[in-house]
Amino acid sequence: MKRIVLGLEYDGAPWQGWQTQPHGQTVQDRLQSALAQFAQTPIALHCAGRTDTGVHAIEQVVHFDTEVERDCASWVRGVNSFLPPSIALRWASEVALPAHNDDASEQEFHARFAARGRTYHYLLVNRPVRSPLLVGKAGWAFRPLAIEPMRSAAACLIGSHDFSAFRSAQCQAKTPVKTMYDIQIRQQGELLIFTLHASAFLHHMVRNIVGSLVQIGSGKMPADWLQEVLLGRDRAAAAPTFMPDGLYLAKIDYDPKWQLPQQDGASLAWLFP
Repeated sequence: MKRIVLGLEYDGAPWQGWQTQPHGQTVQDRLQSALAQFAQTPIALHCAGRTDTGVHAIEQVVHFDTEVERDCASWVRGVNSFLPPSIALRWASEVALPAHNDDASEQEFHARFAARGRTYHYLLVNRPVRSPLLVGKAGWAFRPLAIEPMRSAAACLIGSHDFSAFRSAQCQAKTPVKTMYDIQIRQQGELLIFTLHASAFLHHMVRNIVGSLVQIGSGKMPADWLQEVLLGRDRAAAAPTFMPDGLYLAKIDYDPKWQLPQQDGASLAWLFP
């Protein structure tokens, strides 16, 4: 038995999120179908983090176990030949399965449970009229946004906090306490890029934070309002959930011992040459 890890990129616009559904219109359903066609056997996937309808991935990470003998390059080329243009494998890697002993779970790679952190980008077009060229690829705010008040406000989110104020009612996380490592807000012309790096994220957490920062950037709320919202732990006090269009799962952090050939999706080098 082999454990294969895949890094994949996808445009979330055509799909109803990551997680498998009876209608089959999800990224997981489509990828499992392509894997089954290539391997000629059903394959069950485990992912690092589920994405919602319309949310994109620069580098999602999944794993599966199989007895099929293929080299890593063949998995990439072969499975991609069965995938639609909106989904593509970027890399494949084989990781060792643990020996059967009491500590096996501690030695085992798991796309979700072995993750040490996650990075998301949110791309936002800030101009008076929407961009037809970026429909489904970026959010939009028509009021001018001031960068410095948003940066000042975001500082209160760094560290370990109860993020209940930014958690959706459907969130299934065991605890609302997460550690935010870094938040960056950059601007290139009419495009704003919010980059959030944390131990893990609650359901809709990034979109709810971005929506609240937009309230501050537009002048509707002062910068210190965000800390009041955070400490209040009341979802109703924060801004409405922002649109999914500009949200990208960029990178999953793992222990270097797994030697995964991950891409530098968190750098946005493709956007900032």
